[in-house]
Amino acid sequence: MKRKFLPDHIAPRKKDDSLLKAAFEELFPYLLRFCFPGADKIFDFSKGFVFLDKELAELFPELQKKGGSRFVDMLVKVFLKDGKEEWILVHIEIQGGSTKDFSKRMFQYWYRIYDRYSVDVTALAIFTGNGQQKRPSQFYRSYLGTKVLYRYNVYHIFDHTEAELLSMDNPFALIVLAAQKALLQGKVAEEELAGHRLTIARALIQSKKFSHKKIAKLLFFLKAFLYIGNEEINRNFDKQIHQLTGKKITMGIIETIKKMEREEGIEEGIEKGIEKGIEKGIEKGKEQVVQNLLSVQKFTIAEIANFAGVTEAFVKKVRTVLNKKK
Repeated sequence: MKRKFLPDHIAPRKKDDSLLKAAFEELFPYLLRFCFPGADKIFDFSKGFVFLDKELAELFPELQKKGGSRFVDMLVKVFLKDGKEEWILVHIEIQGGSTKDFSKRMFQYWYRIYDRYSVDVTALAIFTGNGQQKRPSQFYRSYLGTKVLYRYNVYHIFDHTEAELLSMDNPFALIVLAAQKALLQGKVAEEELAGHRLTIARALIQSKKFSHKKIAKLLFFLKAFLYIGNEEINRNFDKQIHQLTGKKITMGIIETIKKMEREEGIEEGIEKGIEKGIEKGIEKGKEQVVQNLLSVQKFTIAEIANFAGVTEAFVKKVRTVLNKKK
């Protein structure tokens, strides 16, 4: 199941790998074409893909026990275009930092996947850190005549320049460019970041490769991933998108984005509240729901009361408590 893009009305963030993974899934066919030359001759895109997050979690239960995060990993079943019923697993590792023993972990992924499924595995590590980030591409061990050498595919988001990415006839290149620009957050003025965001949005729209619904999803990703807190800048972004795509079509896109933001805000608040409620009781859970919906800052007191199933007086009480804590 694909992850949903998160709304940009949540507090400013650094580059969010979960968002990036969602974009990778949304544009997965283009990712394969970007990273594997001759992909259309290798993969049978007509048969689709199967995202195996659950299977990956089962292979590495110790990550959850240690409080680790699995969301930056992808395991996808893809079908080959050789007329056979064979299939392979493409393992993709999104890596933003410089994790110790990274190549060892890549090797562990390979042998556990191969041991479980006995199928061919091609692995790809996509590094999303700055230009100085280490990018190990192999795991090697040798002891008393026994040797293991495991090499995997490696791509770094700065392997291509901005000009090269913008010139490519592949929209996945724009996701890579967005990952580059996300590293500028907090280091440049929001106006400059907004300019980069608009450049990417313009290239995406002008590619004319997607339906309006798909464009809306990708624009939503851009707004969340390249976070800008200034509402005036965001309004200008919407107006410029309006001009780029045409009034009638654009308003549909903008309305879709706003609807997605609204739905995500409600879902985020309710999910967090329910989780807390299980642990601390129904009343405490409702309070957590209200707190999360209040943090979205997009709903009226009446709307929050309706969503959470509480009285307006209860919402006001929670709001008062929150204000005192600030």
